[in-house]
Amino acid sequence: MSVLRPFKANDLFRFNNINLDVWTETYGVTFYLTYLSRWSDLCFTQEAPNGRLQGYILGKAEGVQTEWHGHITAVTVAPEYRRLSLARNMCQRLEFVSDEVYKGWFVDLYVRCNNVSAINMYEGMGYSVYRRVREYYGNLGIGKDGRDEEDAFDMRKPLSRDELQQSIRTNGRDMIVSAHDVS
Repeated sequence: MSVLRPFKANDLFRFNNINLDVWTETYGVTFYLTYLSRWSDLCFTQEAPNGRLQGYILGKAEGVQTEWHGHITAVTVAPEYRRLSLARNMCQRLEFVSDEVYKGWFVDLYVRCNNVSAINMYEGMGYSVYRRVREYYGNLGIGKDGRDEEDAFDMRKPLSRDELQQSIRTNGRDMIVSAHDVS
């Protein structure tokens, strides 16, 4: 049985099996350490019984007023450990902390528009597309659907504080904004 535990700084030396994946966004050491020092209660890793890291999630709390929310900056699982609900469990823990500790209105994340597997997983967890962000991940040019392949969907899931579900919308895929319009 694997264990979900707080992400520690020395985990940075042990997670290459997770980060060496085409879908995983990687960052510099300072970036990870900033998250661990500011939002340690929103950063977790999943560890196998043999000590091998299976996945991790990095999150933060940000925004003001009704835009105050938890944000999933990165959630990733090593390819050999996928389809075991590890990402779902890590997201649920971050959602719980965002709701109970930070009193956020929603949790959001960004996902590449062409990452259909991840989008389906997030929708199955209750997230919905709030808007499409043009060239969020850069610009690789126009893809086969006539849209930039490096666009992102901003996906959101309302928390208990958002009783009227004002943080989500039904037509999010049609709402297109520039990467400069999001913080």
